[in-house]
Amino acid sequence: MLSRRKFFQLSSAATVVGLNLSSWAEPSRPVPPAIASLPDLSSQARPFTKEERLGRVERAKELMGVHKMDAILLANHSASAEYFANVRLDGSERLWALAMPAKGRPFLVCPAFEEDRAREILAAGPFGREAEILTWQEDEDPFALTVQGLRDRGATGVIGLDENMKFIFASSLQKAGPQMQWTSAVPVTAGCRMIKSQHELECMRLACRATLLVYRAVYQSLQPGMTTRDVEKLIEMAYQRVGFRGEASLNLGEYTALPHGSEEVQTIREGTILMLDDGCMVEGYWSDITRTFVLGKPTDKMLRIFEIVHSAQSTALATAKPGVPAAEVDAAARKVIVDAGYGPGFKSFTHRLGHGIGLEMHEWPYFVKNNMFGWEREPMLQPGMVLSDEPGIYLPGEFGIRLEDDLHVTENGAELLTPQSPSLQDPFGGFAG
Repeated sequence: MLSRRKFFQLSSAATVVGLNLSSWAEPSRPVPPAIASLPDLSSQARPFTKEERLGRVERAKELMGVHKMDAILLANHSASAEYFANVRLDGSERLWALAMPAKGRPFLVCPAFEEDRAREILAAGPFGREAEILTWQEDEDPFALTVQGLRDRGATGVIGLDENMKFIFASSLQKAGPQMQWTSAVPVTAGCRMIKSQHELECMRLACRATLLVYRAVYQSLQPGMTTRDVEKLIEMAYQRVGFRGEASLNLGEYTALPHGSEEVQTIREGTILMLDDGCMVEGYWSDITRTFVLGKPTDKMLRIFEIVHSAQSTALATAKPGVPAAEVDAAARKVIVDAGYGPGFKSFTHRLGHGIGLEMHEWPYFVKNNMFGWEREPMLQPGMVLSDEPGIYLPGEFGIRLEDDLHVTENGAELLTPQSPSLQDPFGGFAG
């Protein structure tokens, strides 16, 4: 099956050139009734307006003032460039960069032969066709051009760089502007993107609903003897029906003890534990959900571990609220698992409790201790944040159980965007559709 990591690699390119999942499916393959009856939800998605994106730019400028930055610089496949300007910059070895000064208008740097395409791309966003573009020829220095563009706009002090910028780009900019102070743009970019607007939450709720509809339809279509490749086709069919681009990986038996599974072809057998993971995208915003279940009768050990993991997920939900350090939520859920005999630390619950979700499936903030990376202190939860709540217990050579739903921090506490899985035998019992 297409792994989560491979899909991450494809997703950025798909935003630029389009990813036609329908071409992967086999037209002659019969569609199971549960999948055939899925609704098309695509008409419920609302595009983001230019005014919404301009509001994001103004918020970024406010945060630049707070963190004493003269500008931020976003380059090559930056999700933040999509967030602010509705563009995914080209990802080649040539520099494309979106500069956003704290004062003055943003500008784009791109190769001279790409100027017409750059104007077309920018025209779809808040900056329009009038956006200033600085171009460089193949034998010129794009980094010196970018630094001069910043200088011309009074941005000569602290410049924030996108966290995903290539090292060669960052180091070349530092050489071109040694008098400037180069730092991480995370307090600005993540500072904006971590707090979801009502429109963003609307997209994520719809993505979560679509994902759970797909999972349930696939679950209802599974039969012993099917392979993971057969299930891959069911997933493709289902996401085509609901109208969104999505992905899921299925792992079985001992492979569920690997948190991200295996690419080995696996065969469903009655009584074997199954783990279905990943999500879909609505207007660029992701869901990320995991359901673990058994076709047939689970063992007593499976049932016991499910209840421990379910309790850990519920404890995380009860702990999460504005003003609580993200690390404390991980600690609360981990304590449930360790106290049940599956510790210490990361022994059986081998990964952090969760990650932020938005334009990227993994983004700020994170439910784990010591996860600063560009922050002055560990992030505190704030209303509008959305993170995965995904505790798990993994027993090598036996099986693993993970439950994952997307958690929204509210004004007074937190909510899950999807109902919790009630049991291994009825993983969608609380979901009305």
